[in-house]
Amino acid sequence: MPEIHFETVHFTGRVQGVGFRYAALQVSREFEVAGWVANLPDGRVQLEVEGDRAAVDRFVTAVEERMHGHIRKTERNAAPRAAQFSGFAIR
Repeated sequence: MPEIHFETVHFTGRVQGVGFRYAALQVSREFEVAGWVANLPDGRVQLEVEGDRAAVDRFVTAVEERMHGHIRKTERNAAPRAAQFSGFAIR
């Protein structure tokens, strides 16, 4: 199986209860990416996304732009791996 670009992204700030996950789902439809987004018990939002490196970069940037007033910090960790997701979902 060919490798694909994968990232785990954590967003910190006022990111829960503001439609963050729904916004990420909407933005995902504009890019060739797959993955999921979920609230974490510590108040952060976790995003797992895979696709072409450029598409993943543009997608994460678009989420940051859409939710810019709510995000205080973004942490991104990337790695190549075999594709594991199909579609994009809220968890």
